[in-house]
Amino acid sequence: MKGIITILKRFLPPYKTHVALSLLFNLLSAVLNVFSLATIIPILQVLFKVNNKAFEFIPWDSHSPSLIDITLNNANWYLSQLIQTHGSSTTLMFLAITLIIMTLLKTGSAYFGAYFTIPIRTGVVKDIRNQINNKILTLPIGFFSEERKGDILARVSGDVNEVENSVMSSLDMLFKNPVLATIYLITMILMSWQLTLFVFAVLPVMGYVMGTVGKSLKRSSFEAQNKWGELMSQIEETLSGLRIIKAFNAESKISKRFYSGNDLFRSMTNRIARRQYLAHPMSEFLGTITIAIVLWFGGSLILSGNDIIDAPTFIYYLTIFYSIINPIKEFSRSAYAVQRGLASMERIDKILNAQNDIAEPQDPQELYFEKYIYYNNVWFKYNKDWVLKGIDLKIEKGMSVALVGQSGSGKSTMTDLLSRFYDIQEGGVFIDSTNIKDVTLHDLRSKIGYVTQEAILFNDTFFNNIAFGMKHATEEEVIEAAKVANAHDFIMATPNGYRTNIGDRGGKLSGGQRQRISIARAVLKNPEILILDEATSALDTDSERLVQDALEMLMKNRTTIIIAHRLSTIKNTDKIYVLREGEIIESGDHNSLYASNGYYTKLCNMQGDLN
Repeated sequence: MKGIITILKRFLPPYKTHVALSLLFNLLSAVLNVFSLATIIPILQVLFKVNNKAFEFIPWDSHSPSLIDITLNNANWYLSQLIQTHGSSTTLMFLAITLIIMTLLKTGSAYFGAYFTIPIRTGVVKDIRNQINNKILTLPIGFFSEERKGDILARVSGDVNEVENSVMSSLDMLFKNPVLATIYLITMILMSWQLTLFVFAVLPVMGYVMGTVGKSLKRSSFEAQNKWGELMSQIEETLSGLRIIKAFNAESKISKRFYSGNDLFRSMTNRIARRQYLAHPMSEFLGTITIAIVLWFGGSLILSGNDIIDAPTFIYYLTIFYSIINPIKEFSRSAYAVQRGLASMERIDKILNAQNDIAEPQDPQELYFEKYIYYNNVWFKYNKDWVLKGIDLKIEKGMSVALVGQSGSGKSTMTDLLSRFYDIQEGGVFIDSTNIKDVTLHDLRSKIGYVTQEAILFNDTFFNNIAFGMKHATEEEVIEAAKVANAHDFIMATPNGYRTNIGDRGGKLSGGQRQRISIARAVLKNPEILILDEATSALDTDSERLVQDALEMLMKNRTTIIIAHRLSTIKNTDKIYVLREGEIIESGDHNSLYASNGYYTKLCNMQGDLN
């Protein structure tokens, strides 16, 4: 029950009106059901002529007998008058019409009870997915290095659907089934408290048996959802690496890996589904046993001539009792769905409750870049080992500097720290005299433009990819940016020009074309600080020339930090910093570094004579 309350408290507040209306119509449905079924008594009395007693009308304001007895007496009096006036056949027809009308009202109320739960169901799913999406966008990049993309996708899809079912089951458990059961129970007590007392001495046995069946369902569901996340991760890896898989003839290996995981997931799902499907037949069987016991006990009372209850009323009592069993059975089904939903909620909360270590300052400062970027004794590590060790580096505004060194020496990490994708453990990064931790992330990142080795493009048009992140970019500005990036001509050669869709990750374009779109995006942003991370290393010679020309246009009058393995692209930079194992070991321009015959010279010689 605690888990149900937790789920509902989190997600229902925006839908209080719908919950109230659903509760109201469920209550009305239960009351109307009681009255519609009550017509069974006079119908049986008319059919079998079991009530030949003469009734006298009792005024409604009479203090004796009770109101219930007055109501039953006057109903019987009216029925006897109706039979005398119109005959038994006509009276039976009136009763049948009354039953139809009452049933129509009851089913209509039941429909509206369900009708107002639909916005809750869809709204909760929308809210959870929005929360996950917003959280993903705010979490630091480091969080996703520990998580698999496929598992995150599984949480957004399968786990959210489980929570959706859990919310609906929780609503049934708290606002529908208890309402129905309570109304039916009150009716049973009013009809015969003695018989009802006997019934509820038997019912707890059914509840106990049902409770023992679902104890392990939550744990099993949690394990199954984790396995589903692994499968989604494998699919995501397969889609991303399809070219390599085919090139190395590894289709069978990938298939076997997926088959193995899928078989295990199927086994887990089978166990959960079998236990879940056991709920209905078990509850129905136990309910039938209970009805049989009640039928025996109540029938014995009638056959013994006891005045506790008569035959037509007993049939009505059994009907109401059978009606109360359905909410109890649904309660057991809902309990299973809630357990599965709670297991999925735990997985979703791993994202929603994740801590963001990149904190916004409480009193942010304005950021102005007029003099320099300064790395002051910067130490940084991802896990245990230091990646950067005491970096001291000042980049004057307007300079172009290059960071070179072997893979893993800390080049990309330095630029990631400037954008606060990660926060340093010791030291500080300053723009002029302002620590970047003292300004908002939006303000900081608005001054930085990126062109990376892999051009990150979106399944959208040329226009929207170039104008990405720019709210009010005009078509003229986009075209001008594309011309600077040497992209205008090939864009106009496409069927719809700037409105042409470029496919998933720009899959319809060549590597050089994708990179030039990425450069055009940076041109349009017009950042004060430009970071080029291996921007030409994956291109052929012709594409590299076009991209290099575009980059040179982009770098004019701009502070530029270049990360490069291909040293021929950085010969003309103002200053080169050579990193090795997280430390700056050499610095200077190309000629002086090469002449020093140090580590930089060794790197150059490995790539050919660049002097």
